[in-house]
Amino acid sequence: MNVIACGALAHELIALKKLNGWAHLNVRCLPAHYHNTPQQIPEAVRSTIEDIRRENDEPILVAYGDCGTAGKLDEVLAETGAERLPGAHCYEFFAGGEAFMQMHEAEIGTFYLTDFLVQYFHTYVIKALGLDTKPELKQMYFGNYTRLMYLAQTRSEALLAQAKAHADTLGLKFAYRYTGYGEMGTTLARTMHVSVAEPCLT
Repeated sequence: MNVIACGALAHELIALKKLNGWAHLNVRCLPAHYHNTPQQIPEAVRSTIEDIRRENDEPILVAYGDCGTAGKLDEVLAETGAERLPGAHCYEFFAGGEAFMQMHEAEIGTFYLTDFLVQYFHTYVIKALGLDTKPELKQMYFGNYTRLMYLAQTRSEALLAQAKAHADTLGLKFAYRYTGYGEMGTTLARTMHVSVAEPCLT
């Protein structure tokens, strides 16, 4: 089984592989900075699919949501016969589709962070948006947001403290939900027709 994944999901996918003993699971990660340049995702995925199929004929699962590609990624997958995880983005993978929709509808102006984005907040939020050199842009980007929701994959006090600080930086109220690996592990297991262990995370 091959998985093509966003680099922002690498840690969780490798952890699931080790936890479940999925030695036959081959994970290839694309650069995490595509998070900020979604127009690059479809062709990068297409190229990786072609590379894999030159090497083996195992099924391919793409660990991306639509991720801002406006349907272009799904067009590539329809053409190549690969599947992807269900959902619009990784926040939905981790929270679960129904739970995420409930959170979204409860407070539409929510900015979401995962463990990865908490750790690399300066790179993928502050620096990527130019707030490191032009902090006055914060109002333009975040003026319509009201809260920061940290969807945590691990029970880390250090990451929790960082996430709270990031909320303060953006001037948003803070909310927290522990999701673990969410639906990612169950979807992988279902695709491979195997069982999945419940992670014990610290």
